[in-house]
This record gives sequence, structure tokens and C-alpha cells, in this order.
Amino acid sequence: MNTSLQDIALDLFRVAIARADPSAAVRDQLDLHPLPPLAQGARRIVIAVGKAAVPMMQAALTRLPAPPSAALVITNPENLCDVAGAQVVPGAHPVPDETSAAAGQQVLRVLENLSPDDQVLVLISGGGSALMVAPAAGISLADKAAVNEILLASGLEINRMNLVRQSLSRLKGGGFCHAASPAKVTALILSDVIGDDLRAIASGPTVAPLGTRADARDLLQSEALWDKLPPAVQGYLMSPDPAQPSPEADNTLIGSNRFSLDAMKAHATALGWEVAPLVYDLTGDVSDAADRVVSLARAAPTDRPVALLFGGETTVRLRGTGQGGRNQELALRVARAAAELKGEWVFLSGGTDGRDGPTDAAGGIVTAQTWAAIAASGADPEALLANNDSYAALKAGQALVSVGGTGTNVADVQVFLRRPSAPV
Repeated sequence: MNTSLQDIALDLFRVAIARADPSAAVRDQLDLHPLPPLAQGARRIVIAVGKAAVPMMQAALTRLPAPPSAALVITNPENLCDVAGAQVVPGAHPVPDETSAAAGQQVLRVLENLSPDDQVLVLISGGGSALMVAPAAGISLADKAAVNEILLASGLEINRMNLVRQSLSRLKGGGFCHAASPAKVTALILSDVIGDDLRAIASGPTVAPLGTRADARDLLQSEALWDKLPPAVQGYLMSPDPAQPSPEADNTLIGSNRFSLDAMKAHATALGWEVAPLVYDLTGDVSDAADRVVSLARAAPTDRPVALLFGGETTVRLRGTGQGGRNQELALRVARAAAELKGEWVFLSGGTDGRDGPTDAAGGIVTAQTWAAIAASGADPEALLANNDSYAALKAGQALVSVGGTGTNVADVQVFLRRPSAPV
């Protein structure tokens, strides 16, 4: 118990990341369920897309009976590296750009002219929605990027954002299977979506869409976002959906936030911590999430070491021009709200991909002293928070969590550790 709470929280964060190891997940799945043999003259295509695409492809190539006819990896620049036997191309995240569009076109080219005997193995992880884009007919990349920025700034939850994204894409919402048809598609999926709805992970390239264009239009209108959309997008969403059934893929979930949270619980218990009931759904607006964390912390026992573990993905409604991410803002809000909480405590919120928003930090780790430390540095924590400038605030308080790109992505995890007093 003499280990600092910060070290214990960081240790638990690393356990969560390790449990989401994409290489092990792919190897285990293909060992238990090998791909069927190819017919004479048939081709096998392997495509990996997402923040965990590199290790997933590397693992898959070790389990195939023969080199594939084509192997394509699409990932974010932080995780970009050479993969023997595969072509690796970058996309952009969280806002797609020309590299994302080029990646999407590459996928469509690889999937052209396949036969019923051909097989496509697609390895999907979080981030794929932005990394691989193929706008629908009549919609430009600039239109698609504008919509994505509107969605990211709206505070909408991930499933609602993905409903819109799917409606504007040739690859999302089952579009990948349409492009690969009539070949058989097998998908191994690492979930970054709370609840593990396969339609929402990377915007569901191999599953049926979340809804129709009319559903997307109704959502945007109800959230007062419709008038902000480019005219081409409005026109497209006003048109009817094609009467074409979605081809089916063999989809398998091989990793998720829930698995990581369960691993954190086991590790904390082994270290002697009493673990409160796990919270698998820390979602919604970041300010509400902070209130929920602090409320549960206040209700926890104060006479013994207690660990509160959370998993989820919050949203931030942008009101300022600062830099940060949902995990950093959540940590900063908890630092303010729990500053007077009795006992010794620490709170960590981090993205399992190692990157929180457009920053080099994974999140934040705060204590009862953090808010005052920011002020003592000469910064104004209240003003920084109001400007969505959580990165600058936490940096001033030496409270950033930086682990680099992890090669995986199963959304966010949070740790609140509390013990009666500092060790003697």
C-alpha cells in the first residue's frame, strides 16, 4: 500500500490497454476458428482499418495458410509502420482529409471484380470511420469533413453521429459488403463503442446501417444542425434510400471496453482494493459524467481503500477555442468538483488508444491538489475550462497522461482510487 495512488492508477490503465491487445485477440480467434480453405483459383483479400490495424494485420498474416492476394492496412499516422506482406496507407483522425479519401478509394479498388469463391477478411477497430472515407455520389470530401466537424462539436453520442456518417458513405453501414459482393466477407472486430453495437464500430462497414437517410435527416433537424449542413448534403439526405438489401458478413467481436474493465477489476482486487460495482456506461455530456463520478466517490466507504472503475465515452460540447479532449476535460472537471473530498484520492481518465482529441496526451490524472496547482502556476483553471482548454490546464498542473500510441482502441476507461489517508 506504500505505492502512490498515481502509480496504481497508471498501472490499472496499462492493464486495460494490455487486455485490449489486438494481436492476441486476432491470433486467438483465428486459432479457434480458422478461415475456410479457398477454392481452386479463388483469391483471399485482407483489409485492416482502424487505430489497431497494424497489429491486427500482423497477427492475421501469421495465421493464414498462404499469403493473401492483397493485403491493405489503413491506420492513423501515429500508428503507421511497415508491415511485411501488406501495403500500409494513412488516414486522418478524428476529422477525415484527403488521405482518408485516398484510403477509401484504395479499398474500393481492392474489392472490385471479386467472385463468389473469393474471400475477404476485414479487421476492424476504432477510428475506422474517419480513417477510411468514400463519400456518397454528389458529396465532396469537403462536405463530408464539414459534417464531421459539426457532429464532433455537437455533443451527440457516437451512435447518433454514426447514423449520419453512414448515410453519407459508400463504405459505412454495410457499404463495404456491397463493394465486396459477391465474395464472402469475414470481419473480426475490436469494439471502441460502449454496448458493442457492431453497427456503430467504425460506422459499421460490414453490418446493416443504424437507420435510413430519413432517420438521419430527422435527427439533424431535431438537434438544430440541419441548417449548418452543406447544401449537397441536405439534398442527398432528402433523396430516398436505395431498395437494395445488405449482403451479410460473418461478424465476430474479439475485444471491447467491457473486457478491459473486467481485467482492471481483477488486477485491483489482486492488489487488495475493494472494487465498487463496475460502471460500464460512463457516457453523455462530460460535465454530467464528472458529476456522476464525484457522486459515486462521495458515496463510497471512507474507512478502507476503494476503487471505482468506469468505462465509456463521453462527449464535449465545444464552447471555446482551446485544445483538449473528453478525457482531459473530464479529469479537469473532477479535479474541481472533488477538491474538498476527504481522504487521499486520485482520478484518471484515459483513451485506450493513447490519444485524447487532437493532442499528444491520452487523458488526465488528477488529485485533490491539482486544481490549486494549476492556479499556483499562474494559470486560471476556471477560464481554461470555460474555453475547453483542458490540455493547457492539466499541463500547468503536471496532470497529463501520455503513453503514446497504443495500437489498440476500446474507448475510454476511468479509475478513481480513494484511501483514508496517505501512508506513513
